[in-house]
Amino acid sequence: MKFTCKKEDICSAINNVSKAVSPKSTIAALEGIKLRLDMSSLELTGYDLEIGITTYIECDSSDTGEIVLNSRLFSEITRRMPSDLITYDIDDNLNMKIYGGNAEYQISAISAEEYPALPEIERENPILINQEVLKSMINQTNYATSLNDAKPILTGELFDIENSGINMVAIDGFRLAIRYEKINCADKHYFVVPSKALLEASRILKEDAENDCEIFVNSKHILFDINGYRIFTRLLEGEFHNYKNSVPKEFKTEVIVKTSDIVHCLERCSLLLNEKNKAPVKCTFGNGEIKINCKTGIGRLDDSIEAEINGESVLIGFNNKYLLDALKAADTDKVRIQMTGANRAVKIVPFQGDSFTFIVMPVQIKG
Repeated sequence: MKFTCKKEDICSAINNVSKAVSPKSTIAALEGIKLRLDMSSLELTGYDLEIGITTYIECDSSDTGEIVLNSRLFSEITRRMPSDLITYDIDDNLNMKIYGGNAEYQISAISAEEYPALPEIERENPILINQEVLKSMINQTNYATSLNDAKPILTGELFDIENSGINMVAIDGFRLAIRYEKINCADKHYFVVPSKALLEASRILKEDAENDCEIFVNSKHILFDINGYRIFTRLLEGEFHNYKNSVPKEFKTEVIVKTSDIVHCLERCSLLLNEKNKAPVKCTFGNGEIKINCKTGIGRLDDSIEAEINGESVLIGFNNKYLLDALKAADTDKVRIQMTGANRAVKIVPFQGDSFTFIVMPVQIKG
């Protein structure tokens, strides 16, 4: 089994599929990248039993075969080769020569028979979503996924598709993020995708791509087909939180504020906060301004920004990071912050439209 390919092509493929390679496993093959050669086409696969990434590159060969190479070694050797074309030559004893220019490596490969079979997903009736739209949906909601494995279902994001629209939803018990878009899909779907797989998909999605992302889903697995890469993962099982019931329907106070103004203010608060110095950020909404106060063992900040405020004045405390994450995820110049009281969930929506809804739970202010 012998093939030659462009260094640029194989380095890019290795870099992307290696994100799904297990860094440490009792199965040595899972610490590697599987190569499947079929004449002039080379398939590369990384798989850690939870998420898999595959892609194809063109190469110069008339052979066929399969082997597995240690991901780290394969990546480092290929990246450091001195020539633009690299040749890989594997004998029947799984000894591989890698050469290009004046450099030649000899390393051991692993039999592909030790590599677990990938899940099979029928590629029929795809859900089509514009790549830029899907990328923004992931990036605007992923911050709210749970990092706590006590409720595994909340470590993923819900895809709620019906009536030619999609809600992508993340919740961790303290904040909720919903991102909505119209899509060309008449079918109804309801499934939860692990956060890690979505982040890998976001990394490969392109904002200026001409082709849509194709999504194939069955009862247990999902496959994203993006720019020559296929990302597949197991769906999370369990009952997702009834997110629609968590969205406040009414409010007593609405604040319209420039997003960058309040983000910069909360970033100034961040300078006084760390793991050892924790405190709520106190926000007073009233009289055409937002007064923000933060006091820790490091120091104190008193700040204020202009805002349009309609309704009752409110004093409310926030976890600075939770409020800042939500506001940073907003992609509009202005946002509406809607409140019903000091101890009730706070709703953040765009100044115009309904593309996102962010919910942040307040923090009780002592004294």
